[in-house]
This record gives sequence, C-alpha cells and structure tokens, in this order.
Amino acid sequence: MSKFKKKKGGESPAINTSSLPDIVFMLLFFFMVATKMRDSEMKVRTKLPQATEVEKLEKKSRLYYIFVGPPLDDRNGTASRIQLGDDFADLDMIQPYIISINSKKNPDEIKYMTTSLKADVTVKMGMISDIKQELREVNALKLSYTAAKALDED
Repeated sequence: MSKFKKKKGGESPAINTSSLPDIVFMLLFFFMVATKMRDSEMKVRTKLPQATEVEKLEKKSRLYYIFVGPPLDDRNGTASRIQLGDDFADLDMIQPYIISINSKKNPDEIKYMTTSLKADVTVKMGMISDIKQELREVNALKLSYTAAKALDED
C-alpha cells in the first residue's frame, strides 16, 4: 500500500474574475486623466527659441494659436509657412480666422483673448512683423510668444 495517492480528475480550480471590471475601469480612468488631446495636427516644425524669463499662461481657452515654421513634409517646400488650425494659411487669412473664432466666443471674453505665436527659431522677423500687423488690423493686440525655458549654464 502506498502512502501517496493520486487524485482522480485533477481539474484546476476556476479563476476568480470578480475584480477584473474594477481593474479595467481603473485603467480607463487613468488613461482618460493622463492623456492630453491635441487641438490641431502639426504641419510645421516649431523648434522654440530659448528664453530666460518664461511665464506659463493659465487660461488656455482664451488663446488663439498661430504656428509659423518650415513644413514637416518636404513636398510643401522649405520656406516658412503659417498654420492656422489644421491647415496652411497666408497672411490675408489671419484676420478671417480671428473673426471666426471671436464669433463663437462670448463678447465679454473677447477682450481677454491672447494670440499665442509659436514660431520656429529659423523664422525671419519680417514674417513675424507681418503677422503682428495683421493682428493689429483686427484689434487682437495681446500677443504671447511661446518659448522654451533656457537651461542655466553655471
């Protein structure tokens, strides 16, 4: 007679899946909170200039975004281009763009709107001046230049 006997029908016990929905919802909430959604698809390269005095803007809903830089795709040329929303634009398209955004905003909020100009390091100052002139004509006088914080080299 043997001391050890084999069990008949050695089935493995069922896996407890009662906590699986909790884990799935926890992952779902994590990715919902941690994911940043982009408003527009970038079509121009914007390697930002460095600045020593950088200040973060608080209310992102009160910003117009204008991107300026060389196109990411070489088929669109190499000269600096303006991007408004998801499309390339010319200088004469800036005023209608600002007016169309203002038409969707509350009239009391329009006076607090700021234009955020995100320009590549290689963009000529003449193009920036032309953009500023177009903004003056539509009375969008508050302008913010986007820059990267310079690293301290001590």
